[in-house]
Amino acid sequence: MESPPRFKLTVVFWIGLALLVLGTGPLLLIILAAELGLTSDPNPNPIGPGLLAFFTFWPAVILIVWGLIASVLRYRRQAG
Repeated sequence: MESPPRFKLTVVFWIGLALLVLGTGPLLLIILAAELGLTSDPNPNPIGPGLLAFFTFWPAVILIVWGLIASVLRYRRQAG
């Protein structure tokens, strides 16, 4: 008797997740540090991290969704 196939996420999903974390992470850390009072400026204006988040957010979301869809389709193809 064969064991059922394991659900495995594709590389595209993991690339999208890494892009999301690396692209929005710096901006979120600056926002968190400002909220906690760890920065000298309570209202920082992080242009660089903001642009990085702007240009990486939607591509990351698209890659994550694409990877999830590909993973589900591959799992269904293997299962039945």
